[in-house]
Amino acid sequence: MSRKQKKMLYRILIGIGLFLAAEVVTHLIDLPGWGELIVFGAVYLIVGGSTLLKAGRNILHGQIFDENFLMCLATIGAFGIQQYPEAVEVILFYLIGSLFESVAVGRSRKAVSDLMDICPDEAVVIRDGVQQTVSPEAVAVGETIFVAPGEKIPLDGVVRKGDSTVDTSALTGESIPAHVTKDSEVKSGCINLTGTMEIEVTKPAGESTAAKIMELVETSSSSKAKTENFITRFARYYTPCVVIGAVLLAVLPPLLTGGNWSDWIYRALTFLIVSCPCALVISVPLSFFGGIGCASKNGVLIKGSNYLEVLAKAKTVVMDKTGTLTQGKFTVAEQYSVNEDPQMLLTTAALAEFYSNHPIAVSLRQAVDPGQLRAERVDQVQEIAGKGIRALVDGKQVLAGNAVFLEEEGFSCESPKQPGTAVQVAIDGTYAGYILIADTLKPDAKQAITGMKEAGVQKTVMLTGDNAKTGAYVAEQLGLDAYYAQLMPTDKVAHMQTLKAELADSKGTLVFVGDGMNDAPVLAQSDVGVAMGGLGSDAAIEAADIVILDDQPSKLVLAMQIAKKTMRIAKENIVFALAVKAIVLLLGALGLTGIGMAVFADVGVSVLAILNACRALRTK
Repeated sequence: MSRKQKKMLYRILIGIGLFLAAEVVTHLIDLPGWGELIVFGAVYLIVGGSTLLKAGRNILHGQIFDENFLMCLATIGAFGIQQYPEAVEVILFYLIGSLFESVAVGRSRKAVSDLMDICPDEAVVIRDGVQQTVSPEAVAVGETIFVAPGEKIPLDGVVRKGDSTVDTSALTGESIPAHVTKDSEVKSGCINLTGTMEIEVTKPAGESTAAKIMELVETSSSSKAKTENFITRFARYYTPCVVIGAVLLAVLPPLLTGGNWSDWIYRALTFLIVSCPCALVISVPLSFFGGIGCASKNGVLIKGSNYLEVLAKAKTVVMDKTGTLTQGKFTVAEQYSVNEDPQMLLTTAALAEFYSNHPIAVSLRQAVDPGQLRAERVDQVQEIAGKGIRALVDGKQVLAGNAVFLEEEGFSCESPKQPGTAVQVAIDGTYAGYILIADTLKPDAKQAITGMKEAGVQKTVMLTGDNAKTGAYVAEQLGLDAYYAQLMPTDKVAHMQTLKAELADSKGTLVFVGDGMNDAPVLAQSDVGVAMGGLGSDAAIEAADIVILDDQPSKLVLAMQIAKKTMRIAKENIVFALAVKAIVLLLGALGLTGIGMAVFADVGVSVLAILNACRALRTK
């Protein structure tokens, strides 16, 4: 408990003691009406004085129809009709409920803050060979920090000395530690598990990955869901209407039927207490806050509760191919050799591409033992733009490039059966074979597509600039509903517009998943944009509505599940709160329930709704 909560608890306990003492005194001594008023009035002021002050301050600030005003109006009204003990009981019950509510809200918010408490308060910087403990804000880019085992990495940087394993779960939700060595990039907020590390800082504290994530989660509440906005507008009009209804309930029946004024005022007071919508105003935003916190814990950053609501209604998911469904890295997928040893063929092609910076050339060299790649083995290199390479490798004339290039040189080439880019090779005037370079599927890509359909997605679509053969292969492997290949950026926009038009008559939404950096025109056509941004990708965090930090497409399924659960909890709280209030309002108007039940319908329901909202913090 906080200090404020402890003070409230002590006031409640003192109030209960004084109330019991007042009850004993009034039963043992036959006091006149004014005597009972003084005794119970004194207890009321001791217990409920703070509530009266709050109501007064809020009225001065234009906030009239809140729970403090309603409770004060009801209890003062009870004094007016000489229901002195009940007035004190009501304020006591209200304070007890408020205490439970405060504790519940505090614990739920602490749970979220604990999830996102990834920014260390200190950093150990090495200056002139001496370690100094300073705040992360005091460390400049280019300085070196020391991180011991068990400590959080305070700033983004590059490992310059040391070998260790790093726990990235606070950022990505990934439970398996990552191994880092010299020249490895590390992100703030991760925990160093095994060895010591010296890290060269690459970003200031305010621009670090941990700081950006914290800022994003903290400001996510500014983008409210339609459900939240509805509750805000509802409370704004609902409470004054009920107050007017209570006044009419207190005045009209006695005037029209000659009924007992005290009885109808009592009913009106009950009506007033029930009217407070605090269960909705607190629990619904808390549900969304919990959902965002849960997603953040699992490596999914959601920039506002409105995107949670949109994601929960996703019916069509459109995905880019490269970097989203595939690794985005070219690797050797197949080797076909006529006469040469396949490994020798690969080495020869890699040597021919020794001086090229083309991604395919890089992938060839990465597939060969670095000890084989020596500059003295390569001579007379001639690069033909858009076609390939002509070079002497170990004294042999080597041609390496596309089929068009070799066919122009008089060779007949074999065609690979799998999709990808074939590097055709000829050695000393003889066709030698080909090496297929392809982008491989992400391990969880198929699982992601299956999970989307189980989550209610009706159509999964891939848009790619690659050739039709590659597009068809990927679509078949993953079980996509549709794919469109050989697309220019304008073509992708046109397809997005068509897909969005298909959803016009439904309540479903359109989700686009890409790299978050070069898909701006396409993102503009979607209801929510998701970036496979990579851990700490600044561009991705800025561009998209939702960022998946570890590039796993299956995390989108988890985000959908969290979104659906959050919406379900929010709706449960709305229905539960309104149903209970409606029943008690009706019973109160008919004189079948008292102020005590009204307080339960207000504060008790709030506590139950808040406890239900806390479930949004968990994935299950």
